[in-house]
Amino acid sequence: MSKRRTIVGDRCFVGSNTNLIAPVTIGNEAYIATGSTITDDVPDGAFAIARERQVTKADYASRLRDRLLQASK
Repeated sequence: MSKRRTIVGDRCFVGSNTNLIAPVTIGNEAYIATGSTITDDVPDGAFAIARERQVTKADYASRLRDRLLQASK
């Protein structure tokens, strides 16, 4: 039996009750919405929502984080 691995990058946020269906890779600083079932790779800095079918928004998490950091200055 061969095993399939899921790789989770640095500084990710994986919401509660999320299913990661191996093999998937979650990129660095990516966000995953609560209750999602992730079946495809999520690139660095993206935001994935997968309730009915997965939708990945490239660089969304990076832009949100930058905007929040600017607002806190």
